[in-house]
Amino acid sequence: MNTRSNFDNNLKQLNDMLIEMARKSETAIKESINTLIHQDLEKAKEIIQNDTVIDELEHEINNKAIVLTAMESPVARDLRKIIVAIKISSEVERIADNAVNIAKSTLHIGNEKLIKEIIDIPKMMNIALEMLSDSLTAFLKEDVELAKRSAAKDDKVDEMYGILIKELMGYLQQSPDKTNQITQLAFVSRYIERVADHSTNIAEHVVYLVTGKLSNLNE
Repeated sequence: MNTRSNFDNNLKQLNDMLIEMARKSETAIKESINTLIHQDLEKAKEIIQNDTVIDELEHEINNKAIVLTAMESPVARDLRKIIVAIKISSEVERIADNAVNIAKSTLHIGNEKLIKEIIDIPKMMNIALEMLSDSLTAFLKEDVELAKRSAAKDDKVDEMYGILIKELMGYLQQSPDKTNQITQLAFVSRYIERVADHSTNIAEHVVYLVTGKLSNLNE
């Protein structure tokens, strides 16, 4: 195998690990919201415990990137591919951390009757995770336009977040005895909004990968 083929093969392995990590993080977010909806406290504990798997994957990705850099001495765009993979793995790990935070909020709420049916938060989640999927596809295809379209959806998530927080603050005035639960639901809403932010960051890393220029797609 020649040097170029060897580098491409190693880079593909790195990307495959990254996609696996992203899929696990996406599943963790979905499961955490489902756990909240059904107030499944045992599943919430399981999500928290399983976070170490994603942390270990990030560690493996970083190690492989370091070894690849040291062995291949990549320059210019090849080096950017490795740097961006590391940056994206960090964003994905933080998305998984938000799943853990949601699970912890579920535990804080416990079995207390929910003040409202959990409908809006899953809607926010679906858009945020769609952003994650699109931004990762943009990374694999080096598609700047897809990255920008993905980041543009962040405005919708921000809008939904603002509406939901306003609604929750209304409940706080009506039912001060439910302060803990309302606060935790506000936290969960924020965690999902952060998933969209991290997905936007991934899209920005894609633009850097392709153009070599830093960008702010969240203006």
